[in-house]
Amino acid sequence: MQKLWFKRKRYGWGWRPATWQGWVVTAGYVAGVLFFASTIGPNPNPREWFFMLLLPFLILSVTFIRIAYKTGEAPRWQWGESKDTTA
Repeated sequence: MQKLWFKRKRYGWGWRPATWQGWVVTAGYVAGVLFFASTIGPNPNPREWFFMLLLPFLILSVTFIRIAYKTGEAPRWQWGESKDTTA
C-alpha cells in the first residue's frame, strides 16, 4: 500500500498532513492563497476582486481538496481516537 500523505483529523472532518509530501502541498496552497491575496489593491473593483482573488482561491482550494482526497485516508466525521481496529 502506498504511504498516505494526509491522515484523517482526530476531531471533526478533513485531513492533516502526515508526510513531507503532504506538508509541501499544504505549504504550496497557503503560499498560493497569500500570493493572490497580495495582488489585490486597496480599492479593487468587483471584476478585479473576482479574477484576482476569488477565482484563484476556488481553483487552489478544489485542487488541494482533490490531492488530499486521492492521497489521504477517506474523510469522515470523527470525535477522538478511532475505535475501528482496521484503520
